[in-house]
Amino acid sequence: MAEENNKSEEQQQDGNQLNIELSEEIADGIYSNLAIITHSNAEFVIDFIRVMPGVPKAKVKTRVLLTPQHAKRLMKALGDNLSKFESLHGKIEETEAPQGIPMNFGGPTAQA
Repeated sequence: MAEENNKSEEQQQDGNQLNIELSEEIADGIYSNLAIITHSNAEFVIDFIRVMPGVPKAKVKTRVLLTPQHAKRLMKALGDNLSKFESLHGKIEETEAPQGIPMNFGGPTAQA
């Protein structure tokens, strides 16, 4: 209980503090080499998929739902991190997207 009270006091001193918990399972991560992005007027949906060579079927490994505002913040943060990565490690060369992957699942136009 005392530890909990200390955290509350720290948070009161710094109103912007956020404790984030990362479980071991989530920390392991999920490998994805394809992302399908769709949206409605209220949310963006990002499906992370792992496509394996020679396997005709791929499963969505995880789905993330975002508000449009958060999607825009994510895009900005990702762009910033890509710029920092390239300044340290050199330009990331783009490759062509694999052929035969549908980019529309019946909703708004998807992009990968």
